[in-house]
Amino acid sequence: MKFLIISGLSGAGKSRAADALEDLDYYCVDNLPTALLTKFAELCLAMGGRYERVALVTDVRGQESFTELFEELNKLGQMGIDYQILYMEAAEAAIVQRYKESRRPHPLIGECGTIREAVIREAELLRPVRDRANHIINTTNLSLNMLQQLLLDFFGEGEKKRARPILNVISFGFKHGIPQEADMVFDVRFLPNPFYMEELRQLNGMDAPVQEYVLRSDVAKDFLRHMFDMVDFLLPQYAAEGRYALNLAVGCTGGQHRSVAVANALYEHLKAQGEDARLINRDCTDRKYT
Repeated sequence: MKFLIISGLSGAGKSRAADALEDLDYYCVDNLPTALLTKFAELCLAMGGRYERVALVTDVRGQESFTELFEELNKLGQMGIDYQILYMEAAEAAIVQRYKESRRPHPLIGECGTIREAVIREAELLRPVRDRANHIINTTNLSLNMLQQLLLDFFGEGEKKRARPILNVISFGFKHGIPQEADMVFDVRFLPNPFYMEELRQLNGMDAPVQEYVLRSDVAKDFLRHMFDMVDFLLPQYAAEGRYALNLAVGCTGGQHRSVAVANALYEHLKAQGEDARLINRDCTDRKYT
């Protein structure tokens, strides 16, 4: 029997993960008390194979000590049960925004006062669980479809596993801050700025005239060639380390022209290579997603 413990930060997508796992024929139980883990496992074993794949969302936020949880997990191992821990997390800013949009209170809001403080406190409480996790998924920039694909890769039976990570190419403006989730950051503020061209100022980097202006120089062409070579070299290295997603950020001053044009060029290169890539123009006035 496969036994999966789903834990992690509130607002990071634990319930969505459980819903997706149900589509993979997991029997999912939400908020099972820690003390009942082995009892529930015994019940599943007694059902004679009826529940071969089980996922439990367990709430351990309020525990100052995780002795009880780890003792129960050790008992599962002694019972010969193949268990794993899936830990769900997201960037602090993303979780704060999700709670603002949902208007639901964070479970620790009463103790901490603000959503941000509650997120920080919860991450501290859950650190021992994260350290024991077999899989960690950061949902900051994941769509539901992307999350489902990752869970299929991790827990799907008889399916082809993902050979390379999901790639998010993110254009941004430095004046709005570097994306917290960025794994690599490329600064393209050395390229000519269309903002100072009256006929280009109201356009953005997805428009052909802006792309031609930004990328036509020998310097821009050399930069793209070096960037493509570096990314092509690094992708299999990250894949070998088991990375499921990479965020490649390209920044200029405002995130309207140069970064968008270069990010789009990188995105097109990755797609031509057969990579699973998405383009996210974070700060562009006319935001375009692919």
